[in-house]
Amino acid sequence: MMIKLVHMDEATFQFFLSQSTSDYASDKINAGAWDPETAMKQSADAMTQSLPDGLHTEGAYIYSVVEISSGTQVGYVWFNVKEGRSGREAFIYDIYIFEPFQGKGYGKQAMLALEEEARALNIIRIGLHVFGQNKRAFELYQKVGYSVTDITMSKDL
Repeated sequence: MMIKLVHMDEATFQFFLSQSTSDYASDKINAGAWDPETAMKQSADAMTQSLPDGLHTEGAYIYSVVEISSGTQVGYVWFNVKEGRSGREAFIYDIYIFEPFQGKGYGKQAMLALEEEARALNIIRIGLHVFGQNKRAFELYQKVGYSVTDITMSKDL
């Protein structure tokens, strides 16, 4: 099984935007950061702020993760690029492997393909955020060489 990153088309982007907005709202609710009643609006506002021109937002790179042999989309990846203190930096906003393909190595391959793409764009550092309850993603990121730079914790009383 091999994958490639393919620039999204507009129809796929609309699906991605809907799913990513919903997933982000759920993650924020589960983390205790947002109220369920307002989470979808807050998430949609965050998406609009991060992607003001949608698929054509400057500095945004949004890809379908595609299995080469079958041509099947198995997930998606979104990162933005900006100038950092010492060069171009990327920040991963969303990486998602669809449920039927999870736990089969697609996530690791997608992360490695993302690194290749970043190198081609002269990016010197990639950052990301992972929610504390997402143990599978945290372990994947550690496996491919990411290290913890910050930890925020909370306790409900």
